[in-house]
Amino acid sequence: MSTDSLHVQIPKAEVLKFCEACMQSAGANKDHGRQLSEVLFAADYRGHFSHGLNRLPMYVRDIQAKITEKDGEPQILKESAGTAWVDGKNLLGPVVGNFCMDLAIKKAKDAGIGWVVAKGSNHYGIAGWYSLRALDQGLMGISMTNTSPLSAPTRSKEAVLGTNPMSFSAPGKDGDSFVLDMATTTVALGKIEMQKRKNEKMPLGWGQGADGVSSEDPRDVTDRGGCLQPLGGPEITGGYKGYGLSALVEIFCGILGGAHYGPNVRKWMSTQQEADLGQMFAAINPACFCDGFEDRLSDFMGMLRGLDPAEADKPVLVAGDPERQHMAKVDKDGGITYHKNLITSMNELAAELKVTPMKLL
Repeated sequence: MSTDSLHVQIPKAEVLKFCEACMQSAGANKDHGRQLSEVLFAADYRGHFSHGLNRLPMYVRDIQAKITEKDGEPQILKESAGTAWVDGKNLLGPVVGNFCMDLAIKKAKDAGIGWVVAKGSNHYGIAGWYSLRALDQGLMGISMTNTSPLSAPTRSKEAVLGTNPMSFSAPGKDGDSFVLDMATTTVALGKIEMQKRKNEKMPLGWGQGADGVSSEDPRDVTDRGGCLQPLGGPEITGGYKGYGLSALVEIFCGILGGAHYGPNVRKWMSTQQEADLGQMFAAINPACFCDGFEDRLSDFMGMLRGLDPAEADKPVLVAGDPERQHMAKVDKDGGITYHKNLITSMNELAAELKVTPMKLL
């Protein structure tokens, strides 16, 4: 059923089934393909369309090109009671991420905190997927990853840092929670790709042309040698802060993990070399500190949500609220709403891989 002339709805189960079928057709291990599919589905379900179906062809290409390993398990190289260093063995990012976060959770339950850093990983989807795994166990969770060089440091024309996303989740009362999931660029590249798919302009501050000047044309970033801007956009509006955060993620991931870092990471969408991404996962047991963490966090979030809004129809939200609202809408609608252009490209992928296209709602 079309929601309008530009959008269609896909049942949730269809999205998950389609992703799994595509990855198996590409040659991925069945369990590994399932883990990846769950992350892609979660991205679209939560409203992060840049990292859901939009990213599926990239994973398919990596498996087909044999630049990502289709089978195997991550390896613990070094560990203590609360830390571990892991070799992801060039497996799919979600396989590495799930292994590492589950290890961090185990250590947090035993020692109060688990801090795990991986090398040899690949693109792992939304960072929030991993911090949410800790949240599901009543723990605070943190995850970060470096990525291909797509962003120019403040005052630079050249892209040498990634979108370098980070996520932090913390449990409140009665299932409420704080869930931050953000890039350290103003937006992820996928959001600019989505603007291009829709033939729409992008807001100033998202990206810059090859001349280093902010642009509204997404093609200046995707096709004409430009790149993303750090969180905050140009220097005058605080872009140097996003630049600093991106470098922080690089230190915790690529440098601490002994992985590639900065401009040494392979170019975006390249299948000429292994990505060797560095990633960090942490779980913290709040019960090891002052009692009543969940009560105080819920009280704090209530204070924020209760503030008088600047615009009456736009209440103050906390991190995680937009995603909860989106999931509730999907559940009410009975399916996820996608732009038709994206589904057209997925149908083309289905034909290429000889899998059944997704059924519309």
